[in-house]
Amino acid sequence: MALPHVATFTDTYLPTVNGVTYTVETWRDRWRDRGGRMDVVYPKSDHDSSENEYPVRSLPFPFYEGFRLGMPQIPKGVRDAELVHAHTPFSLGMAGQRLAGKLDIPFVASYHTPTSEYAEYVSFNGAVESAVRSSAESYERWFLGRADTVIAPSERAATHLRESIGLDTTVTVVPNGVDTTAFEPVDTTAFRERYDLPDGPIVGYTGRHGYEKCLEDIVTACEGLDVTVVFAGDGPARESLEATAEHSDADVRFLGFLDRVELPELYSTLDVFAFPSPVETQGLVALEANCCGTPVAGVDAGALSDTIEDGETGYTYDEGDIDGFRRAIERVLDEQEHLRERCLARRDIISVEHAIDKLADVYDSVL
Repeated sequence: MALPHVATFTDTYLPTVNGVTYTVETWRDRWRDRGGRMDVVYPKSDHDSSENEYPVRSLPFPFYEGFRLGMPQIPKGVRDAELVHAHTPFSLGMAGQRLAGKLDIPFVASYHTPTSEYAEYVSFNGAVESAVRSSAESYERWFLGRADTVIAPSERAATHLRESIGLDTTVTVVPNGVDTTAFEPVDTTAFRERYDLPDGPIVGYTGRHGYEKCLEDIVTACEGLDVTVVFAGDGPARESLEATAEHSDADVRFLGFLDRVELPELYSTLDVFAFPSPVETQGLVALEANCCGTPVAGVDAGALSDTIEDGETGYTYDEGDIDGFRRAIERVLDEQEHLRERCLARRDIISVEHAIDKLADVYDSVL
């Protein structure tokens, strides 16, 4: 059966590199590989558009460096779509919703990041932040409630939508999936030399440096351990994170933004991927690390409660328990060989090919 022509709307796209961008781009490529067409409508940026990519006028988001707000436009090239898939609840998500209504075609929405997590970026005190978070949940309930089905990347995210947000719409779990052809164990010699990394145990993180991700806990938890801590990536919390590292006795290195082709080298270099973020809807970087044979020490909160399987792909700790975080890191180091084998055994289950199979079933169910 022919795959439907899908119009995807996203407020986050290239050249920005994050979990949403990666998912949109990878799903689009795999959909095309299977003979389908998946257009991408995104905020105009420095990215040079290719076939079936449609940039629209955009403005910088004043509270969040690197994020742009696309104008709610509907390019002519997507007006013959058979299904609309929104990866954002913001302006371009609204444009996608409008297109679906005009064409009377199914509207699918993905839930990547709780809208409330942007509250701290637009609030100047606790009372304002609380009000923004409350309004955000009401808005999510309204926007997602107008979809024919909502896609959540994990069971924990799906439960949050049903129970905390009070969403009545059908919620289906479709993991974002990992490109296992790219994320696999690789030789790390050149990477270590390139960034002057020592031979001893290395604990690290890559991804956006956001305040809500509690990255300073990694530095604190590694104090007193015979390890080197590395941070790759960038974001609004980096300056604060560097200040914490400067006043710590831990050996902390900042690698800066890495090209995506370097990430398998980074993951393969790490002995432990440290992940203290309690706000993840899936935690894709943890799964990428697993595919490279690297276990995770992460917080038992959000989607990481499901992503990390104690004794299989790493160990978890209770949110806010720094001593527990340190013990989780030590357990991963002690059991690294066993955990590495278990991580690699799960590669097929978390592959993007498996995700696309599920995505096709979701589309078929609403058409």
